[in-house]
Amino acid sequence: MEHFYLHKLSPFLVQFSEGFGVRWYGLAYVLSFLVANYLFQWLSRRRLAPLAPENVSDFITWAALFGVLLGGRVGYVLLYDFQRLLQDPLSLFRVWEGGMASHGGILGLVAFTFYYARRHQISWTGIGDSLVSVAPPGLFLVRIANFINGELYGRFAQVPWAVQFPTELRESPELLEKTAFAQMPAETVVALVRKGGPEAVDLERVLRDVLPPRHPSQIYEALLEGVVLFTVLWFLRTRIRVPRGMLTGIFFVLYAVLRIVGEQFREPEDFNYGMPRGVFLSLFLIVIGLVFVFFALRRPEYEAGSPGTIQG
Repeated sequence: MEHFYLHKLSPFLVQFSEGFGVRWYGLAYVLSFLVANYLFQWLSRRRLAPLAPENVSDFITWAALFGVLLGGRVGYVLLYDFQRLLQDPLSLFRVWEGGMASHGGILGLVAFTFYYARRHQISWTGIGDSLVSVAPPGLFLVRIANFINGELYGRFAQVPWAVQFPTELRESPELLEKTAFAQMPAETVVALVRKGGPEAVDLERVLRDVLPPRHPSQIYEALLEGVVLFTVLWFLRTRIRVPRGMLTGIFFVLYAVLRIVGEQFREPEDFNYGMPRGVFLSLFLIVIGLVFVFFALRRPEYEAGSPGTIQG
């Protein structure tokens, strides 16, 4: 299997000591919020968002904290790690151990924008349309960070760009059972491969023989949920006159469809009713999206700067 790429990337951009440093995953979130703030400001200055430019940064900051981070964390614990929560309720607050769910983050943003819009007496669907238009670059960055971490990898594959992930040993330590490294803990193996050097040469050779090649599904999802979704929504937001709430509905539906496509290449973490959990949860997003589309068409309202809108 020498022709497949053996994943060696470190989760740290800068590492100060064992387990401590600047992680790519955290940096991806920071960059996501900065990009979202810039794009939202751009929309606001062109009256394509119902929020004044001077209020955008505060909104993005609170949306990041209470929508994305809190919603994503709560969603992960409830949807993917509920048994641990029952045994150790404080695990909900140990965010440094990892664990964020995109479905939870999306629903967290829905709840936060509803509260924010009611409190400031602005259009909920209007602010939601702008927010979903600037969110996909963040999805792209976080999926790239997933790839760097070697997590959420794909199903078995024989494509030329398939990747072998040493992090798979955390779930399947038996892969090393018949090798000279059988007694080595999975974390030690992963750390040695990432460090590289002469001591890792024999280990890498063994890993190339025992690790199955997999789809780099994180990259697929980055392109689908990040590039494709952003292209569609940004075009509609800036070039087409659409009623308030329509973009939010399209985001839910299109994100869910693209997520379902991506799940066909991703190793399932769990199942619900015979479907990978990511697919199962996405079906609910489609229903929510269609509800937004229905009400957007029923009582159409438009942003002041929408293409074709008469300025008064």
